[in-house]
Amino acid sequence: METIANITINGLATGMLIFLLAAGLTLIFGLMDVLNFAHGALFLWGAYAGIWAYTTTGSFLAGILAALVIGMVLGYLLERFIIKPVYGNHIQQLLITLGAMLVLSEVVKVFWGPNILQAQAPLWLQGSWEIGGLYLIKYRLFIIAVGLIVFLGLLFLLNRTKIGLIVRAGVMDKEMVQSHGINIRKVFLFVFMLGAAMAGLAGVLFGPYSGVIYAEIGLEYGILAFIVVVIGGMGSVLGSMVAAIIVGLLGAYAGYYAPDIALAVNFLIMLAVLIFKPSGIMGMKEAVR
Repeated sequence: METIANITINGLATGMLIFLLAAGLTLIFGLMDVLNFAHGALFLWGAYAGIWAYTTTGSFLAGILAALVIGMVLGYLLERFIIKPVYGNHIQQLLITLGAMLVLSEVVKVFWGPNILQAQAPLWLQGSWEIGGLYLIKYRLFIIAVGLIVFLGLLFLLNRTKIGLIVRAGVMDKEMVQSHGINIRKVFLFVFMLGAAMAGLAGVLFGPYSGVIYAEIGLEYGILAFIVVVIGGMGSVLGSMVAAIIVGLLGAYAGYYAPDIALAVNFLIMLAVLIFKPSGIMGMKEAVR
């Protein structure tokens, strides 16, 4: 039972990290219809900038703040100078954002070098709690809590606020929103920067979770994020949460009981969803939710 509980908690923590990355991606695609393959680079830069700020200042909260800021800044630059000229053209979006992904992954090495960097959890999140013979690792529980808070915050933002109403209306009919005097481009920029900040947050949380960060994590986890978005459904935050949990749990159990097929499990799930329900588990075309 202890083994199953530990695998489950590990899978949930991984799923929450993937959700933080994938939710931003599904917001960007759901509202802006943009295939942003550079999203993983925001995760990468959030990890490096956040861990650097954490180790420099000794404050993990400073690291989180740095990751959010670098995510938003890079998101702003990507939207303004890379993606804005190719709105409406998926092929060009794919190619130019993939190129941006590769460039940003290499630029990381210029600032922090090509070697693997160590990352440790802060003292107040190290260790575990013992409950009835079960050891609960503090940092993994922290990640799960952060993921749930962000998930509930996104649902509140989209369903209970004016900006959320504008976002959902913009998905359904951009021209109608503009006719009411609302600058839809600014809404696009807000959504893109919000998604980028979430990717940066996922990056800095990933560092202490894995113990190391390296330049390839952007591509690795960027692919996982796209898998989750496809499984959950384009434009559905709830779908991204459900899919991320499924991917995290199955990946954890497969990694423990059948490591030879662990990498293939996620692709098999995505293939099954594309065959039997192409719109995803909770996908919809009309609005972000």
